[in-house]
Amino acid sequence: MRHLVTGGSGFLGNLIVRRLLAEGAHVRILDIWDDPERPPGAEFVLGNIMDQAAVRQAVQGIDIIHHTAALVPLTKSGDLFRRVNVEGTRLVASEGVAAGAKRFVYLSSSAIFGKTPSPVGVDAKPAPIELYGQSKYDGEVAAAEVCAAAGVPLISVRPRTIIANGRLGIFQLLFDWIKNDINIYVIGNGDNKIQFLHAEDLIDCYFMLMQNQQPGLYNVGSEVFRPLKPTLESLIAHAGSRSKVKCLPPDLTVKSLQILDQLNLCPLAPWHYLTYGEDFYFDIEPLKKLGFNPKYSNDRMLTESYDAFVANYDQFMKGKEGSAHRKPVKEQILKVLKVVSRFG
Repeated sequence: MRHLVTGGSGFLGNLIVRRLLAEGAHVRILDIWDDPERPPGAEFVLGNIMDQAAVRQAVQGIDIIHHTAALVPLTKSGDLFRRVNVEGTRLVASEGVAAGAKRFVYLSSSAIFGKTPSPVGVDAKPAPIELYGQSKYDGEVAAAEVCAAAGVPLISVRPRTIIANGRLGIFQLLFDWIKNDINIYVIGNGDNKIQFLHAEDLIDCYFMLMQNQQPGLYNVGSEVFRPLKPTLESLIAHAGSRSKVKCLPPDLTVKSLQILDQLNLCPLAPWHYLTYGEDFYFDIEPLKKLGFNPKYSNDRMLTESYDAFVANYDQFMKGKEGSAHRKPVKEQILKVLKVVSRFG
């Protein structure tokens, strides 16, 4: 089978590429940058998913398309979210089925559900609360429309927040502050349950669905998790840090972050600060019945990722160009909070 991975130089795309190659598949990558550490054996097409010529070139001779390319929340891309995450998805799906692709796999997002009450079941109605989540949901709908019209099976994978060694983004801020004995913060009292997902478990689930040829919509998360505050306190204890978990008033904090975000002073995206103080976890029983057995608890994935961050601190803080999840986040206004927290 011949596979195309859009966004194959990104964090998750790279993992999919490597797993496919390990299984002996023929793999082609379509991305706007070529990772210097691209695994041997993977073809590469330089191009944007909104560039029809590049997309048409990339899909030729492909059996299965893995669509991971997207603008992520940290990019704060405004109207570009729709152009890339929706119209780009529609273009990749349209060109792919026209070229004879037999299956389409869409990497969606839990952001499509907004503040839906937890546990979030597979039948929960998407209700995005910000531009990124709306674009990912509309992208999912666009892929479904194209695939349904062509009779091509669609697998849509909706992962919870992903943690893994080398995946930076907002976790770089968390790990760096704990390493340097800076207090960290929760919105509210921290008794909300937030489910994470280790990248290895996601990839295992992803390939289980692929191998079982199970078209459909799938919500993927860890099985073992607990409230946020004790989870973070456990990580601090593991790190031997003097950091403490401090609680912030929900309404005032969210409103303040919204204002700072509008002034381009806040590194967090709306998806982060609007949901950080809320319960959010998937019901994964439907996946378990199919054979999914996640290995990582929230605690385990956080401690292992923290240890890897500390062991490779200089490298991680320098980051890698090209992928929002593989390079550090600028602290912006949080630098002020960081200084204040030293004396808290």
